[in-house]
Amino acid sequence: MKILLSIKPEFVKEIFMGNKKFEYRKSIFKNNKVRDVIIYATMPVGRIVGEFSIEKILEDVPSKLWEDTSSESGISKTFFDTYFKGRKKAYALQIGKLIEYENPINPYELNVNFMPPQSFKYIPEDNVFY
Repeated sequence: MKILLSIKPEFVKEIFMGNKKFEYRKSIFKNNKVRDVIIYATMPVGRIVGEFSIEKILEDVPSKLWEDTSSESGISKTFFDTYFKGRKKAYALQIGKLIEYENPINPYELNVNFMPPQSFKYIPEDNVFY
């Protein structure tokens, strides 16, 4: 199973440059069959730009998660702390095999009713696109 994940363009860039090996989340999907992430770069890009396999999912208190992942976080400690402020749990998807699409996909051309997910959206295996 795959999910569509909304990620800010500056973080997408860091992922494709190899600097960001973890995608941080305040909450995580419940379905344990999810193995792949389709990357939707939020506006102003507004395109589906690639995908990655999930190597593993880390869950811990924010301070410990930062300690374990900071060297390959692709973000600043200040941003991390602000993002997880007041949270008792933090999650990180470890990015595995990464594919950058040569021709990013405009989901609005495929589906005029496309709505980018606030966090994530399950994508059934038989659904080519959204």
